Amino acid sequence: MAQLRELNQESHDDKPYHFGINIGYNKSHFNFTHDPRFLQYDSIMDVESVNNPGINLAWLVNVRISNHFDLRTHPLDLTFSEKAMIYSQKYEPDSTVTKKVQSITLSFPVHIAFSSDRINNFKVYTIAGAKFDYDLASNKGANQAEDLIKLNRGDVSVELGLGFHIYFPYFVLSPEIKLSDGLTNLHARDPNLKYSNVIDKINSRMVTFSLTVE
Repeated sequence: MAQLRELNQESHDDKPYHFGINIGYNKSHFNFTHDPRFLQYDSIMDVESVNNPGINLAWLVNVRISNHFDLRTHPLDLTFSEKAMIYSQKYEPDSTVTKKVQSITLSFPVHIAFSSDRINNFKVYTIAGAKFDYDLASNKGANQAEDLIKLNRGDVSVELGLGFHIYFPYFVLSPEIKLSDGLTNLHARDPNLKYSNVIDKINSRMVTFSLTVE
């Protein structure tokens, strides 16, 4: 006859709250729309946004609501990311130029987590919520910005994710994948900047793979 495995951290999910450390790897890019002026000029032939890697570091606070629902937030959440735009030019010496935007973002996410019943030392959960981002490295106020794409500091995103709780004798490990979709137009458009005036709206997109230790 099959035997049940020994349950690790048996009372973990009954605690009113618990904490964790989160480290993640992200891939991010810009979703953008062209400005109508893009069709009126022939110096820039094409614009493309490409995925670039980054890392996340966060402190997790989990508050139990019921057997299957939890409220989760990250009071301290730092995201280091880099996004890039590739421009194809007609009249410049270099036909292709890449403009990179580095970001150090302080985030405040709030999620509702729904988890399945525990099967031995394993549990599946999903999350949904929103987050506010503040870019500590925003270049909106840059004075010499001829070759820049200026971005606003604040952003609001909706997030969806899927993860697993794996219960070990002394800790709980939670691998997770999460999608973030920015709702705010980040572009501080300047019609006098050649790499900015061909773009209208810019929204952030990010996929994060993370591990949380509780």
